[in-house]
Amino acid sequence: MSQFKSDFLRVLEERGFIHQISDPEGLDARAAAGPITGYVGYDATATSIHIGNLISVTMLYWLQETGHKAITLMGGGTSMVGDPSFRDDQRKLLTVEQIASNIESIKKVYANILRYDGSNPALMVNNADWLLKLNYVEFLRDVGRHFSVNRMLSFDSVKLRLDREQSLSFLEFNYMIMQGYDFVELNRRYDTVLQMGGSDQWGNIINGVDLSHRMGGPQLYALTTPLLTKSSGEKMGKSASGAVWLNADLFSPYDFWQYFRNTEDADVEKWLKIFTRLPLSEIARLTALGGNEINEAKKILATEVTAIVHGREAAEEAAHTARQTFEAGTIDMSLPTAEVTHAELANGMGILVALVSAGLAASNGEARRHVKSGAVRVNDSVIDDDKLILGDNALLEEGVIKLSVGKKRHALLKPI
Repeated sequence: MSQFKSDFLRVLEERGFIHQISDPEGLDARAAAGPITGYVGYDATATSIHIGNLISVTMLYWLQETGHKAITLMGGGTSMVGDPSFRDDQRKLLTVEQIASNIESIKKVYANILRYDGSNPALMVNNADWLLKLNYVEFLRDVGRHFSVNRMLSFDSVKLRLDREQSLSFLEFNYMIMQGYDFVELNRRYDTVLQMGGSDQWGNIINGVDLSHRMGGPQLYALTTPLLTKSSGEKMGKSASGAVWLNADLFSPYDFWQYFRNTEDADVEKWLKIFTRLPLSEIARLTALGGNEINEAKKILATEVTAIVHGREAAEEAAHTARQTFEAGTIDMSLPTAEVTHAELANGMGILVALVSAGLAASNGEARRHVKSGAVRVNDSVIDDDKLILGDNALLEEGVIKLSVGKKRHALLKPI
């Protein structure tokens, strides 16, 4: 039985979201007494957020679903500095225009997961609205004086960087002050009392809780989620072609579906609880399936998560493409497709280059290893020659070449 009285924390606990809470009893009492406002901050250092961020967006969904106010804070200001947490070097500095473009791209994902209209709408806020207007000397005097450098140096995110004798610039050192100030400012503007994030953000979030106290503000609360790891110990969020992005133009709905379809058996229950909205009773039924039936649970997991991020239609199309490819053994033209020129193919394209171009290998070396292990097929025929040259004669009647690595990863090569 849950230790919490509030619906919000009870749901998070039952579904495996909670790693740390700064004051569990206090936050639970506030959430049980009436609606609270909570937020998660996202820097716009790329054109998309990735699967590691999906867990915190999902927490905002449950915050909203249980009657509270959810805020997505876009880091228009903090993105100009970049979070140094657990990094070996400084992030690339972005222009104001690049940050604004990234924010517009990221917004598309949130609109699929949270409700920004209707009853109890979520809010999207940009910290550039206050950070870019600050007077530096006044900010140092009013806010900076409350931060202990000794304590900041003790945080793991900073300590690891210094232990490796990697430089930490003064610019980056300001990041945690800015993030702490965000929490105080959001409390002033929107009565925000809760900040959530991944376990790596604990130190930064606690800074905001402490800052509010030192500046005579109200009690604020921090809540973090566990680090996403697979049962094998591998960090979740990487595919053969790189990060699992949530924007369709960087990582297709089909690849996204396939990523979750390939979930390890031991992780199915955990991912169903965290990433889907299925009732716990239904999740218990699905994860009780034995033998090959667990694959049906994986397909449901893949379809439900893809529907949340990309829409139900895209999820069903991805599931259909997988059925056609794996079960019917036919060519489905909605498979991920890489375009090459007719000239490239007419002149001959090496199998290693083709695999990299199709996103089935990250490098020629990786592609060569796939060939040597017997995992590569061209038009469903196994290839064992890493010097194979593909030409026009490899085109199927559909005008494409089907490339496969293993039983579950497929792509089409299409001349244009």
